[in-house]
Amino acid sequence: MTENTLPLDPGDPERVRRWLIQLSETAVAAVHPQSLVFDALPEPPAGRTLVVGAGKAAAAMATALERAWQAHCPEAPLSGLVVTRYGHGPQGGADACTHIEVLEASHPMPDDLGERAARRMLDALEGVGKDDRVIALISGGGSALMTLPAAGIELAEKQALNKALLRCGAPISQINTVRRHLSAIKGGRLAVAAHPAPVLTWLISDVPGDDPSLIASGPTLPDASTPADALAILEQHGIAISPAVRYHLNSAGDAPRAEDAEFRRDRQQVLARARDALEAARQSAVAEGIAVQWLGDDLEGEARELGRTQAKLAFDAQRDASRPCLLLSGGETSVTLQGDGRGGRNVEYLLGLFSALKGAPGIHALAIDTDGIDGSEDNAGAIFGPGCWQARERLDLDPDDYLSRNDAYTFFAALGDLIVTGPTRTNVNDFRAILVLPRTS
Repeated sequence: MTENTLPLDPGDPERVRRWLIQLSETAVAAVHPQSLVFDALPEPPAGRTLVVGAGKAAAAMATALERAWQAHCPEAPLSGLVVTRYGHGPQGGADACTHIEVLEASHPMPDDLGERAARRMLDALEGVGKDDRVIALISGGGSALMTLPAAGIELAEKQALNKALLRCGAPISQINTVRRHLSAIKGGRLAVAAHPAPVLTWLISDVPGDDPSLIASGPTLPDASTPADALAILEQHGIAISPAVRYHLNSAGDAPRAEDAEFRRDRQQVLARARDALEAARQSAVAEGIAVQWLGDDLEGEARELGRTQAKLAFDAQRDASRPCLLLSGGETSVTLQGDGRGGRNVEYLLGLFSALKGAPGIHALAIDTDGIDGSEDNAGAIFGPGCWQARERLDLDPDDYLSRNDAYTFFAALGDLIVTGPTRTNVNDFRAILVLPRTS
């Protein structure tokens, strides 16, 4: 514990602000591919080792794998390709890949470059044999980045359904169920294309619960859901579908199943998850004498409502606090669009929290998306302290008005409280931290 890092003084908000930002950086660093150990790197097969993959962390994972491969088996051939989001590719220099090609495509809305990347992966797997090995590098965002519509369905139809599901606030688990059953590559189909070669899948999880089959819609993992599940989700949200989509969901067989013999040689390992990021932050806070409440690493639901709920928890924590207390949570919330404003789920969560706290003394909060991009904006998230309530009064900003328009980005931009990191090249979803300082009177 050091005096210049412990945020004890509620009268020094800038110091508290710096500490919270540093805490978020500690959390993200703990789940970055360059910090991960590729446990039990397999011995090179008798044949080839081919790498495929998709996600916001795919490029950084490819770089980390190449470094581990060079240290472990430098003479063995390694090749392949992965796809990541625009701007999330190699940074050059030592970060560049030399054996694994990195492609970029659109997220969260799929585009034709994501479709081309998916086709190229399937083409690359043609001719693999039982003496070869396929390594799949999968992380959050891969579902949109590696898009290949099932036969009879156009990319434009998948784009429209994806947009409708995002706008209605459907949880990511439902969105990915629909994506899997309208895809020619997700739901284990990429692994089927790789067989008889065994597939080793390394994953960075962005899904609550960390089920490997749900990360990026599980391109190399068997699927437990059915086309009927996908159709029920679309009907639940009142989303109109074309005759081609309805016909496919009514007539398509189930996706590959875990009991299928061809999956018996496959293996998978989750390398990083939200819990790891939160645990790194918890350890950092505890080392400085701060009490920590763990609210969960898999929270879902409407972002603004979670903010309001956690405001009550912050008040409760402050009522009993004799020393600083940190409330930590992760997961992936959703936003039901009601207006045409700007902002992702983390700033929406923060604005709900901000509105409920009403400038309560001694309570500070930060929320970011660990990939560095909150929704489709240029910020990772935002941060605020009690003094921001007076600042918003001077600027005549009504938080509830901005919430009604889903315009949290504009609200926090006006306060100067956006956090902009640029792409972090990892992704374990949301990191939320509320620092509660004891009341001084």
